[in-house]
Amino acid sequence: MNLIRKLYVKANESARGQTMTEYALILAAVAVVVYVGYETMGSSIQSLLSNVDTQL
Repeated sequence: MNLIRKLYVKANESARGQTMTEYALILAAVAVVVYVGYETMGSSIQSLLSNVDTQL
């Protein structure tokens, strides 16, 4: 019974590590999408913010 409990705990710990890895990969993918979007629309965003700044 003790062996089964140890195996369960070990499997549960690796599942937590797997979940953390998945979250890290999702975060990296979101960062890449944000960076590419900023590079693509950077000048548009800059001019929009300049217009808002001048109107304030």
